[in-house]
Amino acid sequence: MADELTTGDRVRLIALPAYVKTAEPMPMLRPPTVLSLGEEGVILGRQPGNEWSIRFKKGAYLLQGDYVERIDAEPVDSYSAGESP
Repeated sequence: MADELTTGDRVRLIALPAYVKTAEPMPMLRPPTVLSLGEEGVILGRQPGNEWSIRFKKGAYLLQGDYVERIDAEPVDSYSAGESP
């Protein structure tokens, strides 16, 4: 899955690691409760070791690619876009 990810992709958290590392110049380990399953974020960049810097609602964190999945853009149907049938 991680090979399909690129900077700017929207991703969803599918599993929680034991700890999460902040994406700061001096990273800190945080408990996994700062994130929640299903939370969505945006990839800021790739780091060594298959880690991705991802911006979530509560901050930016470094996560392995195995913990996230890319969110595909959903097609817009004509009814939800406001057009009449």
